[in-house]
Amino acid sequence: MRKTLNLLILIAAVLLLAVPVAAQDDDTADASQIEWTCPEGFAGQTLSVYNWSTYIGENTIADFEALCDVTVIYDVYDSNEALIARLRQGNPGYDVAMPSDYAIAIMIRDGLLQPIDLEQIPNFANVAEQWTGLFFDPDNEYSVPYLWGTFGVAYNVNNVEPITSWQQVFDYDGPVAWVDDSRSMIGIALKLLGYDPNTLDADEIAEARDLLIENGSNVVAISGDDGQALLARGEVDIALEYSGDILQIIEDCDCDDYAYVIPDEGGIVDIAGMVILDDAPNPDLAHVFIDYVLDPQVSADLVAFTGYPTPNEAARALLDEDILNDPLIFPPDEVVEQMWFNQDVDEAEQDYNDAWDEIKIFTGS
Repeated sequence: MRKTLNLLILIAAVLLLAVPVAAQDDDTADASQIEWTCPEGFAGQTLSVYNWSTYIGENTIADFEALCDVTVIYDVYDSNEALIARLRQGNPGYDVAMPSDYAIAIMIRDGLLQPIDLEQIPNFANVAEQWTGLFFDPDNEYSVPYLWGTFGVAYNVNNVEPITSWQQVFDYDGPVAWVDDSRSMIGIALKLLGYDPNTLDADEIAEARDLLIENGSNVVAISGDDGQALLARGEVDIALEYSGDILQIIEDCDCDDYAYVIPDEGGIVDIAGMVILDDAPNPDLAHVFIDYVLDPQVSADLVAFTGYPTPNEAARALLDEDILNDPLIFPPDEVVEQMWFNQDVDEAEQDYNDAWDEIKIFTGS
């Protein structure tokens, strides 16, 4: 618990250095503007990347293909649980993935990852010290920081009164979308009940399950990482989602129709890491790709397009100062102090999965 508290303090210290989707008005750089040079010997090879659907830059993959003269196969998943479940059946051929913090801990425990050789990733030096050696991989033996963000409430301000509490989401008389993220959703219910959001107690998890079922009558969708699209299309008035996904629709609409908040009771903060999967067909090219992503220009372009802040210290120098210090999108210290990380719950994992299955059956979705 002390390590978690120290990490939250570190996050609070660097919040104002984080970067929103509107950080750059210029178009993202093309491959010719990137100073990173691909090592020789990889031309004609193939890399397979497995990632979240909204978690990559517009040109990230194409530029890497051009710089290294390689082909990238790019597939997406919609939850950490889906990623883990697929890999537990055997790696079907993926090299690199970008799971969240607690998922990395599970994947290490289950032997789903192979160690990373940081000597092959010189751009690891660009990562701010605050984001290295975190609780889920203290020696960065299996992961390299990618992007981070928060999980909270997005809503259409034309239809919904300003939200300050999770209870307002439950009480809202209109269409709401939850996200298919068992740990975050059940963790919120546990927090509201006064329990540890990472509890191992089966009875407490069952109480959280019941709380969500009792308050799910307004839920019209449990989205697979696309709640922001439901909100943008007007199919829901409120969507529980990840910060960058909502910032992307705010940027796309160039309007004041949407807001994103962390309720007073708190929310989830998470960081994703780049990992090399066990039995990866091309681990050497995977190391090259990770080093490429940590190039300052590549990381800056990633953040500008996705709306997720970067742990890459060198990338921040390429972004506008007024946005780096914008407190409207990134929560102030007192809000961060109320947030928590999802952590590996080990033997209680099945209790969470079973509870979530029941929740999805009995809610209004």
